[in-house]
Amino acid sequence: MADDMSPDRGTDAGSSGTGADGAGRAALGSRLASLDVYRGFVMLLMMAEVLKLPAVAKALPESRLWGFLGWHQSHVAWEGCSLHDLIQPSFSFLVGVALPFSLAARQARGQSTRDLVLHALWRSLVLVALGIFLRSVGKPMTNFTFEDTLTQIGLGYPFLFLLGLKPRRAAGIALVAILVGVWALWTAWGGPDPWAKNANVGHAFDVWFLNLFPRPEPFTANKGGYLTLNFVPTLATMILGLVTGRWLRDGAPPRRLVIAGVVCLAAGWVLSATGICPIVKRIWTPAWVLFSGGWCFLLLAAFHQVIDRLGWRRQAWALEVVGMNSIAAYLIAHLWEGFIEKALLTHLGATAFTGIGPALAPLLHGAATLAVMWGVLWWMQRRGILLRI
Repeated sequence: MADDMSPDRGTDAGSSGTGADGAGRAALGSRLASLDVYRGFVMLLMMAEVLKLPAVAKALPESRLWGFLGWHQSHVAWEGCSLHDLIQPSFSFLVGVALPFSLAARQARGQSTRDLVLHALWRSLVLVALGIFLRSVGKPMTNFTFEDTLTQIGLGYPFLFLLGLKPRRAAGIALVAILVGVWALWTAWGGPDPWAKNANVGHAFDVWFLNLFPRPEPFTANKGGYLTLNFVPTLATMILGLVTGRWLRDGAPPRRLVIAGVVCLAAGWVLSATGICPIVKRIWTPAWVLFSGGWCFLLLAAFHQVIDRLGWRRQAWALEVVGMNSIAAYLIAHLWEGFIEKALLTHLGATAFTGIGPALAPLLHGAATLAVMWGVLWWMQRRGILLRI
């Protein structure tokens, strides 16, 4: 399967040019390694849940350091943002960034628009199916739910792909239409707080929509407040990535991404501070699109500067191993984590990770588990096994 969450191997990072921009494009080489490194950083954050930093923080309540680390490895209860909350928007954002490179490579190989669209639809279907499959593991029957990261990307991907074929202004128009449209729909629903958990228009939609599928018992609410309709504003996050990918193909310097990041962060904060719209990841509010998108711009700018322009790719090798096989990393983290944890205890013994105290035992156990998962990805890369959609 091809993973076009990353640009196709061998794609040109930018068109030829002259002057400062042309020199910048030439310096980037044959591909943007920063996308794999950023994606690897994001996936490693997700896989690092096995470190159980919140549990360590709970066991050491007097430590501000562990409290800080534990908080940033947890999702905020509702409004706000932690480092862990930036995983899903970063992954979605990078799908958009990769699209211009993927499209250019496929068009250079002579693929027709029809073939490109059919491939995009197939990718969308596989992503949705994978998300449902992962949410069904351990369930008595297929769990038809659509809030998984892969499912959300899959639902929005056909629209993103079509925008990738359109003139550039279409992406900007679609972005504004989504942000304004989502805000208008939620506020028109009414109530004392149209953005409240499981008391909003998206929740009402899910109570109707999810009960159209066979279920062991009727759907009443998602415990975390996540929604099927999140895929619409998630598409806005991917569109921000699409715009960024086009900039990078043009050879735009990192400072353009920094400026965009600061503007988006400020816009999201203003929407929240003025009471127009809160910053809530779980229902992917318009303010969240802008605020999290701002961080995505800044993170990519940093990786682009360090990896592509300063050439520090070798120092980021461990992250690139993960980023080049992001779908495999996602599946390993969701399907193998428990097996690896149990296997380590079986073969090393229950006291293998208590040498520096019981409070840090979950951290050591998790570090060993994470090392095994990374080792599998390294082995796959060494043998050219890359899972692609």
